Amino acid sequence: MRRIIIGAVALVAVGAIGTAVTLAVSSQVSKPRLTPTGMESDGVVVTDLESFAGTGAVPETPSPEASDAGESASPTPDPTASEKVDIHVYVDYLSPDAGEFERANARQLAGWISEDAVTVSYHPVALLTASSNGTKYSLRSAAAAACVATHSPAQFYAFNHDLLDDQPEVGSDGLSDEDLANLAGAVGVDNAKAVRSCIEDGDFVGWAKEATTRALDGPLAGSDDLVLTAAPMIVANGEAYVGALDDPAEFSQFVLSVASDASRATATPSPTTTP
Repeated sequence: MRRIIIGAVALVAVGAIGTAVTLAVSSQVSKPRLTPTGMESDGVVVTDLESFAGTGAVPETPSPEASDAGESASPTPDPTASEKVDIHVYVDYLSPDAGEFERANARQLAGWISEDAVTVSYHPVALLTASSNGTKYSLRSAAAAACVATHSPAQFYAFNHDLLDDQPEVGSDGLSDEDLANLAGAVGVDNAKAVRSCIEDGDFVGWAKEATTRALDGPLAGSDDLVLTAAPMIVANGEAYVGALDDPAEFSQFVLSVASDASRATATPSPTTTP
């Protein structure tokens, strides 16, 4: 009788465990995988600078006469090219180099966008996920950027800039989800409740991981064969920038060169005389 009772209890216990595992797996499988909206090739095309706190102070691109007065000129990409220069910036919000590039070039990029000389897309990626004491800050911040892009796209540029302008140090815990949501609120997101819920629930963490994998596998947006090798990685008209990240003049010359190449490639051929 004792063996029968023990056997019955064991069967009940095994059945309960099996049911629990089945429910857990079913719940995981049935949970929908969320994908952010307003993205193109896993990037956000910046078109609205109204919410950028520094936009009003963005200087106009210096004219050639400025250099005559002793000021350094920052040439504007050729607006006569058939297409604007297509710039893609891949950023890891924990990467010091990504922050350095943003701080050096944010106003220049904003000026070009305002002049309609370029299109700029920011692609959040997570290469330093293991460099924040287990908190996965790179992954969470990339997902948070996708939340803002989805629920309040007009504020994405300001949120992206703030994440890069004042970064936590590599090896630190980074910002908590609550801190990220508070930062989104500070830039004036339109739907603060939806943005906070999205960030704190980690709605787009899965997307951020997959977007990083796609970038590592390549090809990167606008290129034929480039793959993500570091963050930041800046690609203009399919060509990777390899210059100094903290030198806006060098970056400007690179973009100007790319624009000139595009202009020459699409130049209208001279008409031939009719016999």
